[in-house]
Amino acid sequence: MNQLPASIYLGFPYDSNMTALVLDDENALPALWAYVSSGIFRENVRKIEPGVKVNNATFLKVPFDLNYWSDVANSNNNGRLPEPYSENPTQWLFHGHPAKADKGAALHVALVRLSGYRWPAENDPEMRLSVEARAWIAKAATLPDSDNDGLLAVAGVAGEKPLADRLRAYLAVAFGSGWSDALERQLVAEADKVLDKKQAKDGSLESWLRDRAFRQHSLLFHQRPFLWHIWDGMKDGFSVFVHYHRLTQANLRKLTYTMLGDWLARARAENDDLRYEKGRELQQMLEKVLEGEAPYDIFVRWKPLVEQPLGWDPELDDGVRMNIRPFMAAGILREQPKGIKWSKDRGNDVPSSPWYPAFKGERINDHHTTLAEKHAARGSSPQLVAAK
Repeated sequence: MNQLPASIYLGFPYDSNMTALVLDDENALPALWAYVSSGIFRENVRKIEPGVKVNNATFLKVPFDLNYWSDVANSNNNGRLPEPYSENPTQWLFHGHPAKADKGAALHVALVRLSGYRWPAENDPEMRLSVEARAWIAKAATLPDSDNDGLLAVAGVAGEKPLADRLRAYLAVAFGSGWSDALERQLVAEADKVLDKKQAKDGSLESWLRDRAFRQHSLLFHQRPFLWHIWDGMKDGFSVFVHYHRLTQANLRKLTYTMLGDWLARARAENDDLRYEKGRELQQMLEKVLEGEAPYDIFVRWKPLVEQPLGWDPELDDGVRMNIRPFMAAGILREQPKGIKWSKDRGNDVPSSPWYPAFKGERINDHHTTLAEKHAARGSSPQLVAAK
């Protein structure tokens, strides 16, 4: 708030910490935008009111030289408002190309692309975007194909190359002739500095993937990660990044029995008892997630008992917070994302909500249902099933 960031107002409701600057003459909007998006506007406001929160009336006292800022707008955007464009991968209108992403985000963009993620702007030809954004979307479309199942094993298993080699090859195509070992080290250092606020002792791509990528991904996407790092607890053990949107029950079974099974077979062949033991423990926890018995179940407060998932059968619209719970309960994520909690939400549910009788209207999320309860509910008429 202290920086007074500005954005183009589209007429939607806003809270009391915002102020809409509305002109009588719409033709002056490009000039006003050039002014408020400049550092000069902030300086002029702070000369009048240095406090963090600025009163609405203060903005009317700030000087505005229409002729000067019209000239600035003409030189910047030919006298027009800028078309939608962003290099921030947390935004829907991001074009999806790692070579033109915010500082510190290039590796993350490449990694999630490799897993199969695509941004909404890439899939919506009708979305209003700038010419530059469309050009970058076209370039992104020429990048290598993504992984066929969204399961990226850090060490090479089941015939796949190690993830660092795969990501390095992807980045080499994305950056073209500009790619080098020095640029690789630079991108790792930028990710560490921007997201971890410090440099790591080991600046290799391998170390970044193994130790820091998931934590940084969670930070970048506001503690709602869609690329999950599952591991067996050993730095040199089995670990895999999974694209949560593609983590169907079939793909989770493939991870549990095919990929991890290959790892276990190799550990046994090499007489590596510790690696086999830790891998087997991970496999057993994944089996619990697949089965979905409490406490490794998914509970969605706005669904009646008859609609609660049986085993690993997530609905993406229910959100990361609900669907990641079995993996966090199993303790098999590389790090537990901070900020994900299942405590009571603010407000109260309406009497018609499915869990109102059980929770007395409170929005409780920290609740478990057993497979027996859900099977019993599905064996009855949905109209007769009451939440327990």
